[in-house]
Amino acid sequence: MSSDRSRRGGDPRQAAEAAFRAVTRKVPEGPAPEKATVKPAVPGLRETVSLRLDRDVLDHFQEAGPGWQERINAALRKAAGL
Repeated sequence: MSSDRSRRGGDPRQAAEAAFRAVTRKVPEGPAPEKATVKPAVPGLRETVSLRLDRDVLDHFQEAGPGWQERINAALRKAAGL
């Protein structure tokens, strides 16, 4: 017997991607981030992230010694107007 594609109900890859999108889509909570004015409930709460920086930017902050991550955080907060 030959396989009849009309019986399959569509492309299985597209169906799998649609199902994945449906369960992984994050529902926005509250106002958009640029409009949010509420700070986190726990002050000083930090999250570990992986960030790619240009070598010269990293060198600039590291050359002053320990505390370079806090200095990058302060510069980012200032640039974001926080």
